[in-house]
Amino acid sequence: MTRAKRRRADAGPDLDALLDQLAALDRADQISILDRMSRPQLRTLNNAWRYWAHPGQLAPPGAWRVWLIRAGRGFGKTRAGAEWVSAMARAHPKARIALVGATEEDVRRVMIEGEAGLLSVAHGGERTAYRRADGVVEFESGAVAAVFSAAAPEKLRGPEHQIAWCDELAKWRYGDAAWDNLMLGMRQGADPRVVVTTTPRPVPLLQRVMGAAGTVETRGSSHDNPHLPDAFLAAIEAQYGGTRLGRQEIAGELIEDLDGALWTRAMLDDCRVDAAPESVRVVVAVDPPAGSADGTGDACGIVAVALGRDGRGYVLEDASVAGLSPEGWARAVVACAARHGADRVIAEKNQGGQMVASVLFAADAALPLALVHAKLGKGARAEPVATLYERGKVAHVGVFAALEAELCGLVVGGAYRGPGRSPDRADALVWALTELMIVKRKAARVRPW
Repeated sequence: MTRAKRRRADAGPDLDALLDQLAALDRADQISILDRMSRPQLRTLNNAWRYWAHPGQLAPPGAWRVWLIRAGRGFGKTRAGAEWVSAMARAHPKARIALVGATEEDVRRVMIEGEAGLLSVAHGGERTAYRRADGVVEFESGAVAAVFSAAAPEKLRGPEHQIAWCDELAKWRYGDAAWDNLMLGMRQGADPRVVVTTTPRPVPLLQRVMGAAGTVETRGSSHDNPHLPDAFLAAIEAQYGGTRLGRQEIAGELIEDLDGALWTRAMLDDCRVDAAPESVRVVVAVDPPAGSADGTGDACGIVAVALGRDGRGYVLEDASVAGLSPEGWARAVVACAARHGADRVIAEKNQGGQMVASVLFAADAALPLALVHAKLGKGARAEPVATLYERGKVAHVGVFAALEAELCGLVVGGAYRGPGRSPDRADALVWALTELMIVKRKAARVRPW
């Protein structure tokens, strides 16, 4: 009897049934059962990855060729890849495995010797040997894994593999060549398979893999890992939440800029500041919702912007609301103007005309309101404001995720391509910055009766 079979026999029968029972119990009962288990049983339980993994770390069922794990940092991608490769090595003793990273150093440091690498996930008593000089990992079953660098794609030309693990594919320097050479060699065994673990970046290779036939995808964020400390998650959200970097590295989103976009994520991240200096003026701009007569229309865009003494515009708040009656969004406008001491409230009158003024004055008869009429489309109005951003003339005091997503959906000479039906928040911002920094509009100043 082999050592592997002896370990399974010592562990006792019905391990799957035991795992299911344990999962259904509360912590106190789990501890009570664990205290009564033998050492072989405890060792086998510790090796039972499906019991400890969260759902996103388990291989999907069905016939797939590539399993793409596209998730944020700390999701557990490396552990998932290492556990899957180890399990495949046990199941296929003659398998030839490719370990491909951005560099050979990355393969060694992360995929093999890392805290969640192949050596760390080996079962208790299981022999997994790494011959560093040869760039080879030998598993107890007889399966062998070879180290490859995507920076040297020609080395993948020729070798045949049954199993492959590709880590951080989105940062491979010569990614297309390395991927193509690898996939052309995935012809050993009846069902060759590849797992890809990566934090997303908008690179063509990742988009190719995502769209390829035979690819199944697992997506997730840092928050999906129940073992990460709450303090760590709170800290990274406080610093990066809502930014392009945060959405990519924490949420695991693939952030792509549209062709011809007036705003890009990088542009918005570059204009971020912690606080605004002393201001000369403050304007609150309002893009009233379509269908506002009954409160069932789009969101009401409400944005506060200050003109600093340094001549720069500072976006202070996105106070936009949705699903409210005219009285409800009017109160939100008044509250925003009061919070920031606004000396002017700009409202677009195309939607609702005099009714807009009526509902705003009903909320506050002394509101310093001016109505403006939109003669150009939203994209055309936004272009000169986007130029201000390009010249470094506008800053965002913090992160305004919903507003910024709408800005990135406005394209030169094209229709709106962002989230939602209409860029209500973005339109309000455009009105405010136009008033403060571009032209003095001949806006109709409306006074209460």
